[in-house]
Amino acid sequence: MPSAEIITIGTELLLGEIVDTNARFIARKLRDAGIDLYRTTTVGDNLNRIAEIIQQSMQRCDIVITTGGLGPTVDDPTRAAVAQALGVESEYHPELWQQIQSRFKRLGREPTDNNRRQAFIPQGAKAYENPVGTAPIFISEYMSKVVIALPGVPSEMEYLMTHTILPYLQSHFNMLSVIKTRILHTVGVGESQIDDCIGDLEQLTNPTVGLAAHSGQVDVRITVKADSDRTAEQLIEPVEATLRARLGEWIYGTDQETLEEVSLRSLSQKNWTFTVLEAGLGGYMVRRLANAKGPFLAGQVLVTAKDADKLHELTDNFRQLHHADAGLGVAILPTEDSLKVLSVLITPNETKQFERLYGGPPEYASFWAFNQCLDLIRRINHDH
Repeated sequence: MPSAEIITIGTELLLGEIVDTNARFIARKLRDAGIDLYRTTTVGDNLNRIAEIIQQSMQRCDIVITTGGLGPTVDDPTRAAVAQALGVESEYHPELWQQIQSRFKRLGREPTDNNRRQAFIPQGAKAYENPVGTAPIFISEYMSKVVIALPGVPSEMEYLMTHTILPYLQSHFNMLSVIKTRILHTVGVGESQIDDCIGDLEQLTNPTVGLAAHSGQVDVRITVKADSDRTAEQLIEPVEATLRARLGEWIYGTDQETLEEVSLRSLSQKNWTFTVLEAGLGGYMVRRLANAKGPFLAGQVLVTAKDADKLHELTDNFRQLHHADAGLGVAILPTEDSLKVLSVLITPNETKQFERLYGGPPEYASFWAFNQCLDLIRRINHDH
């Protein structure tokens, strides 16, 4: 099974001016194709440093994928850096220049002289047309290694990775295996408690089981390598069944399911409408619920939590104002050495009130409170 590393190129990435989404997309595509990812690296627009990192990656893995630095400007050094890393010259391809000119013509524009730089690629490399952008991409095969240069524009990179690079890799490496992942989302339980329940499963080799803790919830990841999707699913199923048996109602969803979707689904199943009143969360809960599909009618954000002692009354008044069946109120209050989360859930059947201390980083308090409160709603159908 081949191995790979990803190098994202751009000083704007290195300085945190933009978020790198390319590495995440490529990593998932490689995972699904059965390719082991060893490392991801970000480097600025410096020719020598890019070349050095490419050489280091080639010593560790079979496939090196770069994104960015294929534009026409002086600070787009990827083509020259790959050539330097491989010890070859850059060479001009007139057919690439024709492709670039044709692309600009279809866009109703004229290329400038510096666009001609994009027709230079490392000697011996194979160029591939970019039907969704102006920069051609190329693949350099060096001994048993492969260096792939993709554009940094996410939409271009995603198209080329899917339609050009993956078919090439599957053919070149004669790949017959897949890597499949199943993620079980849990809430209302800590990482150490889950580890205590499933520690023996975390020792498995194929599938593997791992944990990823977030503020207020923990993901349990099952990963398997197999020769087909069907075989992978057959290997995952018994492990998932064991995890579900041990973790029970702590599991709220799978893969792309979100806690707000699952919780609002519980209300929809009862045909209940729903309002939220929050204080001290900065509007976090209202924003999250407003973007989810479900019976969420309205939310109100209090400027301060000074009226938290009236949380039940305020929540019920807001619920009645909008003629909702259920209402949630939540407030975060400071204490001497931590934060306190107050919550009240009013439904046609009952009223529940909770008070919990939160001792984690203050910037994560809203996320933690959101998870705790949505877990209350999620469990409505379990409790009745």
